[in-house]
Amino acid sequence: MDQTVASTLRKAPLKTPTDLGQNARTDISGALTALLADVLVLYLKTKNFHWHLSGPHFRDFHLMLDDQAGQLIGMTDAIAERARKVGGTTLRSIGHIARVQRLLDNDAEFVTAEDMLAELKSDNEQLIGIMRQVHELTSEHGDIATTSLLEGWVDEAEGRVWFLFESNRKS
Repeated sequence: MDQTVASTLRKAPLKTPTDLGQNARTDISGALTALLADVLVLYLKTKNFHWHLSGPHFRDFHLMLDDQAGQLIGMTDAIAERARKVGGTTLRSIGHIARVQRLLDNDAEFVTAEDMLAELKSDNEQLIGIMRQVHELTSEHGDIATTSLLEGWVDEAEGRVWFLFESNRKS
């Protein structure tokens, strides 16, 4: 293969076959890319709090946050692959995540366990709202596969909110 042909192939756009129209491909892959950024941000924050947690309920909270982080990281490949399956692209770098994330990082030196749980609860509630918006978009475009995945992820996020709420409740 000569250099010109090889160079052309490397620059060729990704052409994933799909019956979704160009607007659907653009809208859905863009929404999924932003969702993926938010899930990765929430995953890292959950692990951050898991690693830096302290207090009398350390073991219970430490294990709960590890379980929740596992749910979040478990979503990432499916989100990215859906963006590709509908004919789009997705995240390429940490910088890309930083440009599209909506959930905020927490780089504080110390956060109380109570504040950690409250912040994660709020972030998961925000993520639910984002997923509901993406669900509406995918439904409008007839993307039943992505719509179906989102329904399961919303249910998982509602479970995380419930656990965080109950764990932080003062009798």
